Amino acid sequence: MRVGFDNKKYLETQSLHIRERISQFGGKLYLEFGGKLFDDHHAARVLPGFAPDSKIRMLTQLKDSAEIVIAINASDIEKNKVRGDLGITYDVDVLRLIDAFRGMGLLVDSVVITRYAGQSAADVFQRRLEDLGIKVYRHYPIQGYPHNIPLIVSDEGYGKNQFIETERPLVVVTAPGPGSGKMAVCLSQLYHEYRRGVQAGYAKFETFPIWNLPLNHPVNLAYEAATADLNDVNMIDPFHLAAYGVTTVNYNRDVEVFPVLSALFENITGSCPYKSPTDMGVNMAGNCIVDDDAVREAARQEIVRRYYDGLCERREGRGSDEAVYKLELLMKQAKVDASIRPVVAASLAVAESTGLPAAAIELCDGRVVTGKTTDLMGPSSGALLNALKALADIEKKIHLISPEAITPIQRVKVEHLGSVNPRLHSDEILIALAISATTNPMAARALDKLAELQGCQAHSTVILSAADAGIYKKLGLQMTCEAQYETNKLYHG
Repeated sequence: MRVGFDNKKYLETQSLHIRERISQFGGKLYLEFGGKLFDDHHAARVLPGFAPDSKIRMLTQLKDSAEIVIAINASDIEKNKVRGDLGITYDVDVLRLIDAFRGMGLLVDSVVITRYAGQSAADVFQRRLEDLGIKVYRHYPIQGYPHNIPLIVSDEGYGKNQFIETERPLVVVTAPGPGSGKMAVCLSQLYHEYRRGVQAGYAKFETFPIWNLPLNHPVNLAYEAATADLNDVNMIDPFHLAAYGVTTVNYNRDVEVFPVLSALFENITGSCPYKSPTDMGVNMAGNCIVDDDAVREAARQEIVRRYYDGLCERREGRGSDEAVYKLELLMKQAKVDASIRPVVAASLAVAESTGLPAAAIELCDGRVVTGKTTDLMGPSSGALLNALKALADIEKKIHLISPEAITPIQRVKVEHLGSVNPRLHSDEILIALAISATTNPMAARALDKLAELQGCQAHSTVILSAADAGIYKKLGLQMTCEAQYETNKLYHG
């Protein structure tokens, strides 16, 4: 795969820019951190060369001067809100994040529960955190937020919030997901800091949209595709254009809230340090693109991939017509369709010829391998096995796993584990391949090629099971599916 992004340069320039921003505010900066700190696979897909853990690695370069505060909305605790990518609730994700940050040597021992209004689930969660030695603070709803500025910047507004005790120059405020109140936490802290005579500052870290790429650059369109369900829209920052005569890109929510944010700054600190939403950002990703054509092509693939995701989510009852319509519009803007994914035509051709579900994988050298439905395994398992054979230069007709070895596994699945489908899923086929590798050198050779599937494109003519989808994701395959189930049943577990 063509590398389009210099990850080493990103780590160096991003950490340097944050240090400069800390100095700008006299040594104390509250940095609102949007997006995913860990496992940012969207960024890795649209910026080939970007490592999924780049942002957290960048923070570790600042760990001696940084500490982390995690914000969680009390209503999200009450509603058991779930992270769609991980399948865990926000409160559980707070614990996961704390462990992950600490595992990388970062200081994190404070959690702030935002918009607290006596929610009993929030009380339970606070006690749990405190029992684990985590300091917990409460921030409260403010009537008329964010427009009632006189009330917000008063003892009855931010003044009611508990001040989060911090000790380091850089305070990173992050959260399990959107709507957690990160910005409000930062501004509340500024209010309290200034009352204590500390001239702290605020900045925002968002990877997308990339401010110094054109509005309709595929990378920025891919961000809109990723947030189609949130109605985020990229737009020219009118404040930056008016102040500097320079065209930059931001997104609608930051542009809409900037006049309010500017007024809040003036009431808290006496003046606003920024002339535009773009000024607030510290993102240097756009300066680290080294092959624009490679980045554009990767982003176009992502837009089509998001379109297929939107179709499947609508089919599963998790998405909407509006999101699909927006994704269709974004494909037109990017001048792309499904034809840029050879795996789509290849899998559909096999499905048409067999009358059964099929799958295809495009290897990084451009070869496309397919998998069909058999009595022994599903198409995603077959495609995976055939891809490993192709990478290891093993003929497709050679059995790496003996059919006689698969039959007992099927019997256990059906007779003892209650499975209706006897065909082996991708995880089961990999385990069987690993067992075969102990006695079969060709199986061992194929198994050694697993890492080469990272970044490859794949397509299935039916919605994958959770087991198969999970394995493809863990292997780094960029998967799309037709919005069809394998059966006409009402329940698809």
